[in-house]
Amino acid sequence: MNAVMPTYGHPTVSFEKGEGAYLFDTEGRRYLDFAAGIAVNSLGHSHPHLVAALKDQAERLWHVSNLYNIPDQVRLAERLCGMSFADAVFFCNSGTEAMEGSVKAARRYHAANGSPEKWRSITLESSFHGRTLAMLSASKNPKHLDGFGDPADGFDIVPVHNMNALRDAITPETAAIVVEPIQGEGGLRPLEDAYLKELRAAADEFGLLLVFDEVQTGFGRTGRLFAHEWSGVTPDIMGCAKGIAGGFPCGAILATQAVADTMTAGTHGSTFGGNPLAMAVANATLDVLTGDGFLDTVLQSSAKLVAGLKDLAARYDTVLEDVRGKGLMLGMIVKAPHTNAALGEAAREQGLLTVVAGENVLRMLPPLVIGETEIAEALAAMDKACASLASADND
Repeated sequence: MNAVMPTYGHPTVSFEKGEGAYLFDTEGRRYLDFAAGIAVNSLGHSHPHLVAALKDQAERLWHVSNLYNIPDQVRLAERLCGMSFADAVFFCNSGTEAMEGSVKAARRYHAANGSPEKWRSITLESSFHGRTLAMLSASKNPKHLDGFGDPADGFDIVPVHNMNALRDAITPETAAIVVEPIQGEGGLRPLEDAYLKELRAAADEFGLLLVFDEVQTGFGRTGRLFAHEWSGVTPDIMGCAKGIAGGFPCGAILATQAVADTMTAGTHGSTFGGNPLAMAVANATLDVLTGDGFLDTVLQSSAKLVAGLKDLAARYDTVLEDVRGKGLMLGMIVKAPHTNAALGEAAREQGLLTVVAGENVLRMLPPLVIGETEIAEALAAMDKACASLASADND
């Protein structure tokens, strides 16, 4: 036992170096990283542009707090607004902070506009919005809530793709609809474009705010800067984090002017949010993500990886049911009695790192910079991993 709380179990692998899509452990073994820090290391490890930006900033200024103007924070906010639906941005440190802040902003908007009774949010079954008490309550996963008392009030959960249930859940107290365009922890389940459009229409009809959780889907993960761009539906508020700064802790709340105008001085805050180090790396990350042809390359890599995974699913039909997701946010549905954990462990034995998700899905969330070499290597490793599980069926 070490002095770290055992909330993550007892990991047995320690990494000491990363290069591109690869990690090297303390024993010198190389792994192909298709976990990317759970969709965080969007540009891989030790990307030279990010390293240079961080080193330059670290030699000048680390932290001053938001009592003072931070020029790179203003620059990043203006860039993000120019590339999205948003008119203003609040910076924080993580995805759960971004989502909790998004819910706060939705409640504040209604209170400031004469409807303080509107404070509840409608969320979806199998959602995941973070680990604070409020965000755990937004999902009400019994496993995550066990031992933490009664869930916080203010969230009404409805089935996915069921507009009748959603409309029935709307009351005079409803302030917002909060959804992930692709449910990540819930099993890499994309919400249908038509459903997102219906959510937008319902929000407009009843005077609600539409909040998108793009913590995992944002910043190029699906082949667009933000996943909601595929549907043409825009939210009023959006929470982001993970890939926003390529591995440096950073989160953001993007909002329309109408929402931002109600978040007046003192209504929200963050000591570390938007600090100079995070802003330097986030701006550098955005440089790369918005470079000519970068997102097109992500889609090309996605097509090759999906084709290879579907081939594996066809050949190992006792192990895999199907492949789903979008861009480089992909999940393999593992067929019972096999488990995603067992397949993930078999893949790790072959030098490939993956991440489990709900609904017995194994996630592949590689750095967005992968190419044909890394894709071929990943498919070869997954082939051997599937074969090892399939062989057990014949024992």
